[in-house]
Amino acid sequence: MNILIGVIEQGLIYAIAALGIYITYKILDFPDLTADGSFVLGAAITSSLIINGVNPLICIFISGIFGFLAGITTGIIHVKFKVRDLLAGIITMMALYSINLRIVGKANVTLMNMNDIFNMLNVPVVMIMIVIVLIIKILLDLYFKTKSGYLLKAVGNNPNVVISLARNDGNIKILGLAIGNSLVAISGSLLCQQQGFFEITMGNGVMVMSLASVIIGLTIFKNIKYISDTTSVIIGNILYKGCVSLALLIGFEASDIKLITATLFLVVLITSRNKIFEIRERRKT
Repeated sequence: MNILIGVIEQGLIYAIAALGIYITYKILDFPDLTADGSFVLGAAITSSLIINGVNPLICIFISGIFGFLAGITTGIIHVKFKVRDLLAGIITMMALYSINLRIVGKANVTLMNMNDIFNMLNVPVVMIMIVIVLIIKILLDLYFKTKSGYLLKAVGNNPNVVISLARNDGNIKILGLAIGNSLVAISGSLLCQQQGFFEITMGNGVMVMSLASVIIGLTIFKNIKYISDTTSVIIGNILYKGCVSLALLIGFEASDIKLITATLFLVVLITSRNKIFEIRERRKT
């Protein structure tokens, strides 16, 4: 039972990052490696602020703001300076590594016995995460129904539509990257508080793990009409975490997590390749 609760807790925390990757990958068709850096950025800011006595809830909002700025940086590098999307994300991710070390001052920090959102509210972690994820999901669903949200989706599907409406597709893409990385940073902030420590490498592979979760969720629920994409992504992330936990239970070591992740991701890519290239195929037609 404790293992199941742990899977749900971790799944919900990382689901917020997966929602960010859903925006950059699924909607914008942008392979944004900034996520690995912005995830740690959220954790770095949170740990630094908590050590200095800042309210943990405020730390989450501040982390989201800085993640937003990280996404804007990647967007500007790509849109304004015409750097390829993959390289733009790598540049920002590399810069964030040094920035995160500057913020915290060292590679790892413990937050044990310090105030965080989970012990402050004195409510089970899983309940707090359900509420937070639901709030974020509802806000995203509402945003996607606004004019800005429709334009964001149009940029990924057919930029010419946005241009025909006299809108700057580049600025909308920057906004999408900013929102996506803001969610990733919030996820990093929550994980830092839940685990009680900061580690400079805690964001390694977040983009790949989140992308696998997005594909799993969208593939499983793609033919179910009443389940939204955001719900599919959240459930997909919990299923992904469940698969990793199951692999550890049957005998794999903790050091094998990267191998497990790579294997799962490869299987997901092979079994759902039609889903992966869906956006590109629509553009060709």
